Amino acid sequence: MRLGMVGLGKMGGNMVERLLRGGHEVVVFDLDAELTKKIGSAERATPVFSLEEMAGALTGPRVVWVMVPAGAPTEDTLQKLAAHMQPGDVLIDGGNSNFQDSRRRATELAQRGLHFVDAGTSGGIWGLKVGYCLMVGGPAEAVRICEPAFRTLAPEDGYLHVGPSGAGHFVKMVHNGIEYGLLQAYAEGFEIMHASDYPLDLRAIAGLWNHGSVVRSWLLELLELAYGQEGQDLEAIKGWVADSGEGRWTVQTALELNVPAPVITLSLLQRFRSRQDQSYGAQVIAALRNQFGGHAVRSADAGGHAGG
Repeated sequence: MRLGMVGLGKMGGNMVERLLRGGHEVVVFDLDAELTKKIGSAERATPVFSLEEMAGALTGPRVVWVMVPAGAPTEDTLQKLAAHMQPGDVLIDGGNSNFQDSRRRATELAQRGLHFVDAGTSGGIWGLKVGYCLMVGGPAEAVRICEPAFRTLAPEDGYLHVGPSGAGHFVKMVHNGIEYGLLQAYAEGFEIMHASDYPLDLRAIAGLWNHGSVVRSWLLELLELAYGQEGQDLEAIKGWVADSGEGRWTVQTALELNVPAPVITLSLLQRFRSRQDQSYGAQVIAALRNQFGGHAVRSADAGGHAGG
């Protein structure tokens, strides 16, 4: 099939390459004109330099996949694209948008005769090689139009139409919330082993656990790889962990649905803690322990933090 791709970063650029390898024709656009030219020439895609030109380079029903950051960039791109599309055309949002935004956008675009498909996309930088897991929401008619591209991008059994508009991004949100919990559990376990007085080879243990263990996973494979590249002390890596929104939305949704989600919630809070050079809350605890029990405090000048 012939489709457009807007946004040619690490994910979008690799998706273009996988689509081309699968025999599709891809029209590409990025706000970075040089990147558009580079992808267009290197990947044999068709470069365009405006969203209006993108619409003109496709035939009905047009399909345009938007792969830009969630929030204002996605909103702006979809609105501008919609102005150049015709009834029956399909806009796909493959970014990590809030599912409530996707519901609203689907309704607004439907009033103009346009289809909206939300495609939760997992796979990261490895997707080009192993494929992308696609969690797709939207009307069945629109999903069928896009299905050839979905099946090319995904590995076998890695694509599913999970429900109506917003469902794709909802499932991807929960997927990422679960990821927070998994990462935190592995982090805590390996920190305990790292702190022990046993001479443990953590890289070897990560590899070992992927052979028959109930905790085996692709994440452990990546941890084994990371230890091989960085060493098991990870000295070159600062323990500063960002959150891109999905964990917060998962926790907020759990609260709204009255669903207890303590692991995901605490994993999110640990990410906040990782970004503090010094915890004011820990300073308060240290001061109080000193007041009621005479417990020793460490000077901030010495770089110390309150004990447990």
